[in-house]
Amino acid sequence: MKCLIALLLLSIFAGAAIADTVHVGSKAFTESVVLAEVATQLSRSGGATVEHRSQLGGTRILWEALLRGEIDAYPEYTGTITQEILSGQTVHDDADLRRLLAERGIGMTRPLGFNDTYALGMLEATATKLNVRSITDLRTHADLRFGFSNEFLSRKDGWPAVRDRYALPQTNVSGLDHDLAYRAVAAAKTDLIDLYSTDAEIKAYGLCVLDDDQKLFPDYQAVYLYRLDLKQKSPALLAALQQVEGKIDAPHMIAMNARAKLDHVAEANVAKDFILEQFQTRTEANQTSLTGELWLRTKQHLLLVSISLAIAIAVAVPLGVAAFAFPKLGHVILGTVSAIYTIPSLALLALMIPLPYLGGIGNVPAITALFLYSLLPIVRNTHAGLAGIPTGLRESARVLGLPASARLWYVELPMAMPSILAGIQTAAVINVGTATIGALIGAGGYGQPILTGVRLADNRLILLGAIPAAAMALLVQGGFGLLGKLVIPRGLRIQARS
Repeated sequence: MKCLIALLLLSIFAGAAIADTVHVGSKAFTESVVLAEVATQLSRSGGATVEHRSQLGGTRILWEALLRGEIDAYPEYTGTITQEILSGQTVHDDADLRRLLAERGIGMTRPLGFNDTYALGMLEATATKLNVRSITDLRTHADLRFGFSNEFLSRKDGWPAVRDRYALPQTNVSGLDHDLAYRAVAAAKTDLIDLYSTDAEIKAYGLCVLDDDQKLFPDYQAVYLYRLDLKQKSPALLAALQQVEGKIDAPHMIAMNARAKLDHVAEANVAKDFILEQFQTRTEANQTSLTGELWLRTKQHLLLVSISLAIAIAVAVPLGVAAFAFPKLGHVILGTVSAIYTIPSLALLALMIPLPYLGGIGNVPAITALFLYSLLPIVRNTHAGLAGIPTGLRESARVLGLPASARLWYVELPMAMPSILAGIQTAAVINVGTATIGALIGAGGYGQPILTGVRLADNRLILLGAIPAAAMALLVQGGFGLLGKLVIPRGLRIQARS
């Protein structure tokens, strides 16, 4: 148990920097990553120790992380703040916005210089063919297929507002990753997608941006949100955020997005070049080699898998024993772990975020989610292994006068070991694959290059995460197979196979 506690503590502090490190977060789209890199590099040049926690997901994840102090600043948009974060609050002007944010311990910089509003677009050829130039024109084309980013699909200022304001009749509406949506519309798999007005892909894919003729979408002026305690915690980071105010206009932002997404220049280098051009300041991009990146992601992935599996074994095997020893309780235990297993992994991570202690972003919620997913195969196989022991053997042990605890340790568990080990093997292989989604909440691992590769349409990065993850799963499966041969007597292995 002491070892397990040590492992859990290690997971909490793994990858954490020294106490005075501050953290800048970014959402899972290119512009947010670039803006976060600009702030990170500028503040480092001012002497701050800053870590960029990249691609943490959507608005709610970043906002909750900021409130909890897991990040200290991140790029946001005024329209998102008023429509999504402060939904239901009365906001007349910037003074109201700053006051409401300050009540939550959050500050906001002045606008960075560009408005990245929502828009809707389709291929120019499709728009010309259908004579569609405004959102209102969509009313007469009920059979069109819409593919919207998942966040836009549910946001109050997204599809629900567009549908209601414009009285649109379309029902074939699907959720897509924002970056994949461009490829879908180019391949004619969907007809209309949501856009960010500074997306470089609008021009690259030849899209027609429909006129928001009823002026639904508000201004989405880019700003940085930050914790008010940053003035004491890291004046250099606060100064860097304020230094960017008014310095990035729309053409500059579109150009930076194009370099990152279309030319496949690393966001860190894009930010570095912008800082040099705009502020005449040389900064470090902090990029690692391909080998270094692979080694870092491997260590992170192993940490997630090994700790979650170790804790699951310590909890699930006793639960399996209890489920067998007490049949009525067993129904509850097996039903509970089965129900947990049916929760989609992405939904489980989302549910973890607001929880105290085990929630938030980083290693702890990811490990907790993986632990929960590991319970079912181990509990079920432990129960099945014990239930499969012949009654005659149990009676023989009882006749010999062995107490219940001795029968369990020296007879029943050893005979159930093939089944138990098979359950652990299954849990371990599942963990290796499922751990990739931990990157969505900043846990790193092989999911990080996969997410980046999907966002940048870079197959090399996708394979950098996918191939090692598959290899690790095969190694884990083979390793447990070898372990079974070493610790399980040959007779029991033959019996288990038969």
